[in-house]
Amino acid sequence: MALSKGCLYSFIIFAIIAFILLLFGGWVMTSYNSIVKMDEQINADQKEIDNQLQRRFDLIPNYVNTVKGYAAHEKELFEHIADARAKLGGAGNTQDKLKANDELNGFLSRLLVVIENYPELKANENFLRLQDELAGTENRLAVSRRRYSESVKTYNAAIRVFPRNMIAGMFGFSAREYFEVPEEAKAVPQVNFGN
Repeated sequence: MALSKGCLYSFIIFAIIAFILLLFGGWVMTSYNSIVKMDEQINADQKEIDNQLQRRFDLIPNYVNTVKGYAAHEKELFEHIADARAKLGGAGNTQDKLKANDELNGFLSRLLVVIENYPELKANENFLRLQDELAGTENRLAVSRRRYSESVKTYNAAIRVFPRNMIAGMFGFSAREYFEVPEEAKAVPQVNFGN
């Protein structure tokens, strides 16, 4: 039984179409999986920022209590720090956490000015250890923010380029937001070491 020429051509055309559809399906699957991996990397980077903010949140009471013993008259500053810390602890999303974190940074800067007025505090071993821990946390937080921003940049570029933007649109992927630094955090801090 020989296949007719028309049947053979139909089979070849069907095989070519099936091959093209298979290639297209593979490309869609690969593109989709790539976008999902980038999206998950952003989520992981965001959680790392949350971890560093929590670490900082946990260290601050120890830091403040150590300074309190030396600077009892700075009660208002300590209350502001406690309030800002509470806002940070109660913040729901990452943007709110960063906003509360920036407020806390302002009060911690004022606390550093107070610390400068107490040389015996600066020599206290517990204080130095806590200060090193906070400095390390600040560095980890900066690195985490940078990694998050790099992940967002890679992801946002990937879902905007053709033809991957079609896949992103089909499956509902949208651009992610970078962390925004508030204007007050961009201002040069004023430090006054006494009159």
